[in-house]
Amino acid sequence: MSSEEETLRRLAVELRILEDSANAIQSRINLVNAALAELRIANITLEGLEKEKEETSLFVPIGGGSYVKAKLESTDTVTVGIGAGVAIERTIKEAKENLENRIADLEKTRTTLQQQLTQVVEKIQDGRSKFQELSSKLSRAERPQGVRKAKRRT
Repeated sequence: MSSEEETLRRLAVELRILEDSANAIQSRINLVNAALAELRIANITLEGLEKEKEETSLFVPIGGGSYVKAKLESTDTVTVGIGAGVAIERTIKEAKENLENRIADLEKTRTTLQQQLTQVVEKIQDGRSKFQELSSKLSRAERPQGVRKAKRRT
């Protein structure tokens, strides 16, 4: 095996690794986008709750497009999840601040991931270009000089 063929194989492996990395980064971006959407909906809901009065009837989503009717007991506090299955009571203002901070953190994470994805995609494009150049060079080298390809008879 020539050094050019070895380089071609190495490039192919590197491209597969880079493509797997790009897919993993894209999956993480999708998860961050889903979390951002959920946090933004929660923030909008809190803004709506601020305008409501106690004992207002609400439809509370329970998943699958289903809702349960409930009455708003308090407009002063909400229960906020802080991770690991732990939740604490906060004022609506504190809960909104918490959500806004989490949204800002996730947007930074998404920006970082998008930059990483851009870098990986650029490396993939460079690698494919090198791969095609080397592949063309090898296929030309394998054809003997002065010999043309035979035409197919119909």
